[in-house]
Amino acid sequence: PVRRARRACGAARIVMGSFLMGSGGLSVETDERPQHEVEIKAFAMSKFEVTFEQYEVFANATGRPVPDNRYLDKKTYPVFYVSWDDAYSYARWLSQETGHRYRLPSEAEWEYAAGGGSSGTPYWWGFDEEPNKAHCFGCKTGLNPREPTSVGRFEANQFGLHDTAGNVFEWVHDCYHSNYDGAPTTGEVWEGGDCSNRVVRGGAYTKPFKSIRIQKRAKFKSQKGYDDIGIRVARDL
Repeated sequence: PVRRARRACGAARIVMGSFLMGSGGLSVETDERPQHEVEIKAFAMSKFEVTFEQYEVFANATGRPVPDNRYLDKKTYPVFYVSWDDAYSYARWLSQETGHRYRLPSEAEWEYAAGGGSSGTPYWWGFDEEPNKAHCFGCKTGLNPREPTSVGRFEANQFGLHDTAGNVFEWVHDCYHSNYDGAPTTGEVWEGGDCSNRVVRGGAYTKPFKSIRIQKRAKFKSQKGYDDIGIRVARDL
């Protein structure tokens, strides 16, 4: 089981740095304000979203239900129909199996990593919508808009992470807060707020181009699985 669990551990090193989290004062997205500087310690993050095959090892080992893959290839497609509770437990199980500390990334860590360490651009590749950069509704890829695509289909960002824009949303650890008033200035998890809802990041195949922006936030019920939310894990160095 340990060897198979480590398949989920192909990780990119996210170097320490600082960035401006959120959007500026003119943004109409009030839950992305106020923009604030955050210091991030070095950590590792999985290069790809967790696949059905990787998650199924955990599900079978712990007696959890195996999510419906809707006839998609389990080896190459990102798992979905997993709740935040499932994602949290998966990361804890990975830690037990491998001896490393796996976890869900904080919201600040996710935004820093997804942007490739840059600040201020809505996409890791720059300011403009571009075709064949991500899988979303209207992303002009020619892919089926009714389902996700295989992980790693598109090029990686500056940190070596694939699919941080589009494909499936990704759970982060943080409870939902309606804005960044009082948000931490380091990369730790922001507790408090509405913990019945957890934050997801990255947009999804079901959402339009503007929803795959680096800064875009969304909230979903933590105990429910959805057909467009998956998992990416972080690891302490």
